[in-house]
Amino acid sequence: MTVRRLTIALALSLLAVRFAGAEDVVLTSVRIIDGLHRRPIENGVIVIENDRILAAGPKKSVIVPPVAKTIDLAGRTALPGLISDHSHLGLVQGARSGGEYVTRANILRQLRQYEAYGVTTVVSLGLNRAPFYELEPALHAGTQPGADMFGADRGFGVESGAPPARMGIVPDEIYRPATAEEARAEVRETVARHPDLIKLWVDDFHGTVPVKMAPEIYRAIIDEAHLQHVRVAAHIYYLEDARRLVADGVDILAHGVRDQPVDAAFIDALRSRGVWYIPTLGLDEDFYLFAEHPDLLHQPILAHALQPALAAQLDDAVWRDRVLADQHTLEQNRQSVENNLKNVKTLFGAGVHIGFGTDSGAMPLRIAGFAEHHELALLTRAGLTPLEALGTATRNAAALLELDDRGVIAEGKLADLLIVDGNPAEHIEDLDRIVAVWHRGRPVAGRLADFQP
Repeated sequence: MTVRRLTIALALSLLAVRFAGAEDVVLTSVRIIDGLHRRPIENGVIVIENDRILAAGPKKSVIVPPVAKTIDLAGRTALPGLISDHSHLGLVQGARSGGEYVTRANILRQLRQYEAYGVTTVVSLGLNRAPFYELEPALHAGTQPGADMFGADRGFGVESGAPPARMGIVPDEIYRPATAEEARAEVRETVARHPDLIKLWVDDFHGTVPVKMAPEIYRAIIDEAHLQHVRVAAHIYYLEDARRLVADGVDILAHGVRDQPVDAAFIDALRSRGVWYIPTLGLDEDFYLFAEHPDLLHQPILAHALQPALAAQLDDAVWRDRVLADQHTLEQNRQSVENNLKNVKTLFGAGVHIGFGTDSGAMPLRIAGFAEHHELALLTRAGLTPLEALGTATRNAAALLELDDRGVIAEGKLADLLIVDGNPAEHIEDLDRIVAVWHRGRPVAGRLADFQP
């Protein structure tokens, strides 16, 4: 695992830490957004022992080990590594996507990119093939470079429906049961591979596929999954589908409701049943964002996330004109974004469990790392404060996964840290000013200028 260049002085310190063996590390004079308090801790200290946080808090209250490597981070902010509850791994290669690209090498490439952007844990929410399971043990153990990953196995779709064949779906990355009995058998087959979640698609992709999953099929999937003690996440778009799924016991809504405003009855159902809601605010915006804003190509937060073929596509004026010429689709996607923004603000204010995800990696325009940073900006556009937005991507995202070893900066937690210049608790865009990323107590990445996708 290499350590990329930060500033010259900080790089020397980090390199020394990398080879320091079991020596404790002290990050001092740092602002800490720990995910636990309503405001950052100024002039804080974080003590790291091996892969864990030994202590964290105000300088005056933390006992520093007598022998430790000290790194001064004055003017910088440390926050927990970001967690994506909804992404996909290995499907994208350059400007193309499909199951044929799901290889060990491509998954690892993407996981290293997430890590460089401070996303230290990723859920591949469906369409997972054999290489996912081959890599999972080493990533959980921290012996393989890249973000840690969890997954939802293949997932369940519909014949001639979602997820559509145009996405390059291959047979061994999706189930498409025709009957409830077939669905139950395939859930049991899935559970034998020990997935973290089960995924199902209940949608018609804006009316572009002719059928949706029948209620008797998704009820069987949910019921059998719960009998096997596995939770279920559902891909949705419409409020009515979301309402029925919640009534039938789904655990996670993997996208936001985007066709109309949510109502009081739906909010009450989410709260009473403890259902998690992942808004994926950038989902529909991705279709037009880069065509409308080609200037983004010159910003490091995007430029260093693009493989050459995708960079060339986004820089192509003919491609941009074609995207913007389809006014019907453009308006439909814009309205979906606005509905999503309003709904997440309503639901957050009502105390619904809000998780964090972007669907990054599902298609080339949902770009690993960039999508997560942009999603946080969209959450603030929706009306959440920067600290509230960051909480969804750290503390909440870990809670959705039922992981109690990450998501906050506190004693005993994994030392997964994103360190940035400035104060993202006041200016969310400061999150893009990455200085370093630590994963399991070791520095694994530096400034984005030193990362190549």
